[in-house]
Amino acid sequence: MKKLSIIAFVSLALMAVSPRISAQETASATATATIVTPISIVKDVDMNFGNVAVQSTAGGTVVLTPAGVRSRTGGVTLPSTATGTVTAASFTVTGTGSYSYSITLPSTALTITSGSNTMTVTNFVSNPTGVGTLTAGTQTLTVGATLNVSAAQAAGTYVSGTPFDVTVNYN
Repeated sequence: MKKLSIIAFVSLALMAVSPRISAQETASATATATIVTPISIVKDVDMNFGNVAVQSTAGGTVVLTPAGVRSRTGGVTLPSTATGTVTAASFTVTGTGSYSYSITLPSTALTITSGSNTMTVTNFVSNPTGVGTLTAGTQTLTVGATLNVSAAQAAGTYVSGTPFDVTVNYN
């Protein structure tokens, strides 16, 4: 009986110091959501390559940088005294301050026309390039491109029938 009492006492002591085994435990967490200002883009200035002259035997290009600076290749001439209006396209991007965003430019040629005559605008580039950051919730985005001019291109004011799209999206 003494042995049985000692075994019972030891068993009770072990049960008192052993961890409790439980089939169920509960923990709690909170849910949070932050609503940010929707990103938006508004066109401020249209793209304009200015006045361009071309030889009858050789075409070329006019490259317009996002800073609004033109250069030429091939048989294209850029008049120095009658430049016309030369502007890169300009947009204002707004949203939540210090957020970054991606920039998507046209990937296909844009056709511009004057009557039945056409030229194409390709190789769109922007400043900033690829990704921008909204300092204090706003940033100016400028876009340049390349104008492809054929030999003996007919005189006229060439305009795109539909505008080109620049898309911004939060990263």
